[in-house]
Amino acid sequence: MVARPPKKPKRELPWWGKLGPGLITGAADDDPSGIATYSQGGAQFGFNVAWTVLFTYPLMVAIQLASARIGRVTGRGLTENFARFCPGWIVIGLVALLVVANVINIGADLNAMGASAVLVLGGSPVVYTLLFGIVSLSLQVFLPYDRYVRILKWLTLSLLAYVGVAFAAGIDWIDALRSTVLPRVHWSKEYVTTVVAIFGTTISPYLFFWQADQEVEEIKRVTADKPLRSAPEQVRSQVRRLRIDTFVGMGFSNLIAFFIILATAATLHAHGTTNIETTSQAAEALKPIAGHFAFLLFAAGVVGTGLLALPVLAGSAAYAVATLFRVRKGLDRPWTNAKAFYAILGAAMVIGLLISVSGLNPIKALYWSAVINAVISVPIMIVVMVAASRPELMNDLVLPTPWKLLGWLATLAMATATLAMFWTMLS
Repeated sequence: MVARPPKKPKRELPWWGKLGPGLITGAADDDPSGIATYSQGGAQFGFNVAWTVLFTYPLMVAIQLASARIGRVTGRGLTENFARFCPGWIVIGLVALLVVANVINIGADLNAMGASAVLVLGGSPVVYTLLFGIVSLSLQVFLPYDRYVRILKWLTLSLLAYVGVAFAAGIDWIDALRSTVLPRVHWSKEYVTTVVAIFGTTISPYLFFWQADQEVEEIKRVTADKPLRSAPEQVRSQVRRLRIDTFVGMGFSNLIAFFIILATAATLHAHGTTNIETTSQAAEALKPIAGHFAFLLFAAGVVGTGLLALPVLAGSAAYAVATLFRVRKGLDRPWTNAKAFYAILGAAMVIGLLISVSGLNPIKALYWSAVINAVISVPIMIVVMVAASRPELMNDLVLPTPWKLLGWLATLAMATATLAMFWTMLS
C-alpha cells in the first residue's frame, strides 16, 4: 500500500487577498453624498473641518469592526441578532430608521448622478436619473453583486484625482496640517451642522448592516467557512482578516475624504467660493489637475461611486426588512428564488427615484441626507455595541475591550454632535 504524501500546509493569503466586505463598504462610503458633504465642508470652512475625518477614522473602524464581527461570529445579520435580545417594537423601529435614511440617500445620490451627467452630456437631468436608477436596479436583480462590483470599484479610482489636486494646487501644508490638528472651531449653526453631516456621511447606519450581512453571505458562499461560534479553529485567521479588511477599507474611505476637503479648501474656499450650490461648482475643485476635463472627472467619480453605493443602500434596507418578514434573501440569489427580497429592494429604489426627480437641489439634498444619517445612526450604534458585547450572542468572542471603548466613544461623539446641532438650531 502506497503511503499518501503529506498535505502541504495551506499558504496564507497576502494582506490584499484578505480584503473583501470591508473594502467594498469603505469604497461605498465615499458615495455622492460623501463627495458633496466633504466638498461643502472644505469650501465653506477650509482646512478647519479636516480634523473630522482623522477623528472619525478609529471610531469608524471600531463600529464597523463590531458589525462585521457580529455577522462573522453568529452567522446572522444585525436585524436577526437584534431580535434575539430586543423587544420587537425596538427592532421594527431600528429597521424603519434604516429604511428611511437609505431611501432618502438613494434619492439624493440618484439626483446628483443625473446632475453630474448633464455636466458632460447636456440634456435633462431627470432622464439621466431615471436611466441610472433603471440600470442599477437591473444589475442588482439580474447579476450577482460580487460579479459586477469588481468592475464598478475601479471607477472609484477617479476620486484619487482629489489627491492630485491637493498637491497641484500649491497648498500651504504647514497651515493645512496646523488647521487639521488645531482647527479654529466655530460655535455656529453652520459649522456644527457641517461637522454632523461629515460624521453622518462617514459613519452611516447602512454601512453597519451591509458589512454584517456581507460577512454572513461570505460564510454561505465559501464552503469551508462557518460561523465562528461553531468553528473555533477559524477564529484566529478570520478575526485577523476582519481587522485588515476593515482597517484598509475604512482607511481608503477616510483618506479620500481628507483629500477632498483639502482640495476644495485650496481651490474653492481660497478663491472665495464658500457655498456650493450646484454640481458644476463642486466640479470646479478638480480644474487644477483636470482643466477642461474637470466636469468629466467629477461626473465619473459621482456616477461610479453612486453605482457602487446604490446596491449597498437598497440592499442593506432589503436585507433588514426581509429578515423581519422572514423571507429568503440575498443578492447572490436569482430573483426567482427570492421574489419578496427583490420586491423590497425594488420598492426602495423606486421611492428613491421619486425623491430624486422631485426637483431638489442635488448638492443640498446630498448634504442633508448626510445630516439625517447622523441623527438616525445614534440609536442603531447603541444597539450594535450592546449586541457585540453580549456573550449569549457572541460566546467568548465578544468585542475586545479596546474596540468596545472606541465603539462607545464613536456613539457618544455622534450623539454629542447631533445634540449640539439641535442646540445651535434652537438657540
